[in-house]
Amino acid sequence: MTVSLVCLSSLASADLVKLKSGSRVDGIILKRTDQRIWVDIGPEVLSFNVEDVEGIESAVLPTAVRTEQVDLFHTSSDLPTLSPKEHARILGPSVVKISTPSGLGSGVIIDKQGHAITNAHVVQGEQKLKATVWFPQSDGTLKRVEIDKVELIAVNNHLDLALVQIRHPDGKEFSFAPVQNEERLDIGQPVFAIGNPLGLERTLTQGVISTTQRSFDGLTYIQTDTPINPGNSGGPLFNTKGEVIGITNMGIRGGEALGFAIPSRYVKDFIRNREAFSYDRTNPNAGHNYHDGPTRSTFTVPGELLDGSAAK
Repeated sequence: MTVSLVCLSSLASADLVKLKSGSRVDGIILKRTDQRIWVDIGPEVLSFNVEDVEGIESAVLPTAVRTEQVDLFHTSSDLPTLSPKEHARILGPSVVKISTPSGLGSGVIIDKQGHAITNAHVVQGEQKLKATVWFPQSDGTLKRVEIDKVELIAVNNHLDLALVQIRHPDGKEFSFAPVQNEERLDIGQPVFAIGNPLGLERTLTQGVISTTQRSFDGLTYIQTDTPINPGNSGGPLFNTKGEVIGITNMGIRGGEALGFAIPSRYVKDFIRNREAFSYDRTNPNAGHNYHDGPTRSTFTVPGELLDGSAAK
């Protein structure tokens, strides 16, 4: 939709909607989704396609009505639905790059103290970790900072998740992203990822959820057509409310638009039970490794389940 006039309004605390056509609309945003925006300009309500909007200057920055800390992560309620472009400005500082001598991946900060989630395969077997963080500045820009003080807290190879803590060089608090509280996923739901594919920092890709329950090796993943490439591993998959709904961890080589993310329910369980997967630098082989059970040769019930005898 194109508006050829500038709508001037005396509405208090008006929002400013800048259109790609060059027009500017002053009013009060009544509702917004990832596809449309409704603006009250006084005598009427105008509706715009998000693709036609260049930018929005809100009188009041959208904030969550309630943010709650649960263990190391946070959840939020009543978050507004925004476009990926707007979320990138708000959530961008919570996404980091995790580097090792042999490669790199992505991660997402989940609390003010710098705890972050990434993939186990990003950090597994590495002796030195480094994080690249983008700190918000007063002029609206981001300052790129490399931090060497990164501690590996816990690793779960089965889930392909790792918990690290990044130390702020000035002892300040970090920007973080909320984790989805109750899992609400639908096929066709718009989602987007922010990460560092092939080392291309702060890359945003978007798509939809292809299926919510794709099973591999006893675990279920979120399948999405959002482009996921090497370097995206460990980065967040967001919904249009800006909640982390998953951690991207793999794609199918040779396939197209076949990306996968670890659901947030696994992430929360891993964080709550992190002590069971604590990393001990003096004994890196500590912890429990669960091996695959022996394969069955018949369709009958194993004997040990009936009388304690060994199955043949």
